[in-house]
Amino acid sequence: MNPGDLIVRNATWLDIEAGDYCEGDLEIRDGRFVDVDAQPSVSDVREIDAAGAYVLPGLIDCHVHVTAHTADLPALGTDSPNYVAMHTARLMGDMLDRGFTTVRDVAGADYGLHDAQVEGLLRGPRLFFGGKALSQTGGHADPRGRGESYVDSSATCSHIGRVVDGVDAVRAAARDELRKGAHHIKIMAGGGVASPTDRIDSTQFSLDEITAVVEEAEAANRYVAAHAYTGRAINRALRAGVRSIEHGNLMDDESVALFLEHDAFVTMNLVTYWALMEEGREFGLSQENWEKVSVVLDGGMTALERAYRGGVNLCYGTDLLGGMHRHQSREFALRAEVVPIIDIIRSATSTAARLIQREGELGVIAPGAFGDLIVLDRDPLRDVSVLADARPSQVIQAGKVVAAGG
Repeated sequence: MNPGDLIVRNATWLDIEAGDYCEGDLEIRDGRFVDVDAQPSVSDVREIDAAGAYVLPGLIDCHVHVTAHTADLPALGTDSPNYVAMHTARLMGDMLDRGFTTVRDVAGADYGLHDAQVEGLLRGPRLFFGGKALSQTGGHADPRGRGESYVDSSATCSHIGRVVDGVDAVRAAARDELRKGAHHIKIMAGGGVASPTDRIDSTQFSLDEITAVVEEAEAANRYVAAHAYTGRAINRALRAGVRSIEHGNLMDDESVALFLEHDAFVTMNLVTYWALMEEGREFGLSQENWEKVSVVLDGGMTALERAYRGGVNLCYGTDLLGGMHRHQSREFALRAEVVPIIDIIRSATSTAARLIQREGELGVIAPGAFGDLIVLDRDPLRDVSVLADARPSQVIQAGKVVAAGG
């Protein structure tokens, strides 16, 4: 019996494009859907009965840091990679249990974790990774305090980023991450919360440096994701060809127009600011960095509503750190204050799949797509808490039941 073969009987399954449910049996062969409307014949394939339940495509979180077992990101770089890997295995397994069958890591994960998951050595979501994020000196991924001297951050270590300055150095770093298999390149295009020396309202990297990274990514048929909060940082990144903005909490109306012009995406992370404000210091965030949180927390919901009403491509993301990873699903409830539930689900399925360049393969229940499903005991379109507060009763990844008993 092929472990990737499965028939889900009596499924009430969500057609993501239509935004409504269909009924019938779902057939998965060798890890992919082969039929979603005919009734498969009886065979020796494993079957599950989904009568009375609601079936959705497997969820996609577009902004995670699977190695970030602490909110003290500068200290993370001093940890043993083996120690970090043990934490990563736990964090990724928990993500899978919550129904996230695919995640995009935007600084920290590497080809080793990707390959281990593919080979079945590491239980967790399918992993799209960007390797180390690129940061200018004094940027969001520069871990040094003001009194610390330079350390070569391109060396093999557990830090999430590497410091590079100048067009030539930026090109070389982008090429190096692509050489190692990165699915995208992450740059720090503005200031951040969890970094020691930069301001939230700063812009980072010159336009020539950003353009150089974009050129290298596009040459490899990949794309650039940029950490940016303010309209000033977002807009210059979009004009330079960046495809994916991370956070975007302080975007302006011009940002919305540029997102539409370039068919770009934004991955907001409201839950992490709520969690950092409530628990950040408990899990390693310094007092100085904690005081930055309110600047982006207050603008997040306003920016989400602006982006949604403007028709921007919205992707689901959480950006949680340390022990706060357990709040990953709460993002559904926060977004539901301003966005219809079906569109939040799309942000975590079909729109997310477009961002990671897997449209039609992930985030949908359709012939040829990966057989990733979550089975819920209540209708999420009527009650978002079944996504936000509970674990799925079953999680199916590439035709295999990988979690049960939510």
